[in-house]
Amino acid sequence: MRLNLNHLRYFWAVAHEGNLTRVAKTLNVSQSAISIQIGKLEHQVGHKLFDRQGKRLVLTEAGRIALDYADTIFAAGAELLATLGEQEGRARNVFRVGAIATLSRNFQIGFLRPLLSRADVEVVVRSGPFADLIAGLMAHRFDVVLSNHAPQRDAATSWVAHQIDSQPVSLIGASDLIGSDGPAGGEQSLAHLLATHPIIVPTVETSIRAGFDALAERLGVRPQIAAEIDDMAMLRLMAREGVGLAVIPPIVVKDELDAATLAELAQLPGLVEAFYAITLRRRFPNPLLKAVLR
Repeated sequence: MRLNLNHLRYFWAVAHEGNLTRVAKTLNVSQSAISIQIGKLEHQVGHKLFDRQGKRLVLTEAGRIALDYADTIFAAGAELLATLGEQEGRARNVFRVGAIATLSRNFQIGFLRPLLSRADVEVVVRSGPFADLIAGLMAHRFDVVLSNHAPQRDAATSWVAHQIDSQPVSLIGASDLIGSDGPAGGEQSLAHLLATHPIIVPTVETSIRAGFDALAERLGVRPQIAAEIDDMAMLRLMAREGVGLAVIPPIVVKDELDAATLAELAQLPGLVEAFYAITLRRRFPNPLLKAVLR
C-alpha cells in the first residue's frame, strides 16, 4: 500500500493546530471531510492518531511518531521547491529532551554527547518545572526527561526512571576566598570550614540540601547561610564571585576546577546527587534512546 499524502497533509495540519474547526476553515473544506481523510490514514497505518480531550485533539504516541515523519516529509518537499537543482539535504531524526531547570548543564551535555556529533540528528532541549516536564512526557512531547530525582510511581504509572549517574557533593570555593584553608582532612577540618566561611546552599526542596542540613547537625555546626539558590548555574556563579563556599557537585563547576578558578576543599560524606533519565514504556520508543541510555 502506498501512503496517501493528501490524508497525511490533513493529519499534519490538524496535529499542529489541534483544532478541527480552524483547520477546516483555513483549508476551506468541511470538518467531516477532514475527519474522513484522517480516519483513512488511521486505518492504513493501523493505529489511532488522536485522542479527544474536550474540544482539542491530542496526539497519541503513534500520532506523535506520525507527526515526526510528516514534518520530515513536508519539510523535504519545501526544501525541494526552494533548492531545486542543488543537492538535497539528508533527513534528520529528532530527539526531544525535557530537563529540569536546575540540572547541571555539564551533565546534560555529557548525556547527549553520543548524538551531538551526528549530522542526521536534531536535538531539541526544553527546560521547565518537573511536573510540567512529566506531563509533557506523558503527552509524548518528550522522548526523555532528565532530572536529579526520580518521580514517585506505582503499578499504574508507565514511566521508568533510569539512574544513569551519581556524583559526590563537595564544598567548593574561590581560591582567593579560601586563603590558607587547604583541603579538609577530616570531620574536624570540615566542621571548621563550615563554621568559618559563609555557605551557599541549594534550596530546602532538594535532596542535597536535606543531606547537608543533616550533616551539619551531626557535626554540631550551624553554618552561616550566605545564599539559597534553586539553580545550579546561579550557584556556580555565586561561588565564582566569592560569595561563599558552595555545596555543589564538582561536575557542575568542572571547567572552573580545571582552570583553578575554584578549588574543591572537601567532599561532603554521604551526600551524592543522582541523575535520572525518565522514559515512558512505549510501543514505539525513539530508537535514539538506546544511544544515550547506553
